[in-house]
Amino acid sequence: MTPGHCILSHGFESGPDATKVTALAEAAQRLGWTHERPDYTDLDARREVSDLGDVYARIERLLGLARAAAERGPVVLAGSSLGAYISGAVSMQVRPAGLFLMAPPIAMGPAPVLQAADVPISIIHGWDDELIPAADVVAWAHPRRARLLLVDDSHRLTAHVQGSADAFARLLETL
Repeated sequence: MTPGHCILSHGFESGPDATKVTALAEAAQRLGWTHERPDYTDLDARREVSDLGDVYARIERLLGLARAAAERGPVVLAGSSLGAYISGAVSMQVRPAGLFLMAPPIAMGPAPVLQAADVPISIIHGWDDELIPAADVVAWAHPRRARLLLVDDSHRLTAHVQGSADAFARLLETL
């Protein structure tokens, strides 16, 4: 029997085969967790909705997958950037066993501030993130007592793909 299921959401203008979510999938598999990587590229292309595509349709797609997975057992939601944002939003409706957020956008224009259920949260974020100030992430993480790993990297966390996978594995091992 598996410990649970992970849903790994890619960032904006990325895809389900992106380097970071692939590394997370491999970490989950090593620990016996099942996993899936939804494809949001069709929704990201909807620029007539917003500069970030159809964010609300992304949330609805993830919500449907998370509800179905939660009926089978424990679920962990993980995501990078916009994938982190939608994972947090969905956690408010389908309480996951944990949340793993990579370069999470705390605020996105007129959208609500990043939300997250009161569950174990682990975050990896670049000190030099050019889109989301590290100080904003620290301030958001503090009252939630999230595990926070700040690394010498930019928004894409390209130098910390393995570090992201290792941090994700540490979260899964604690659940």
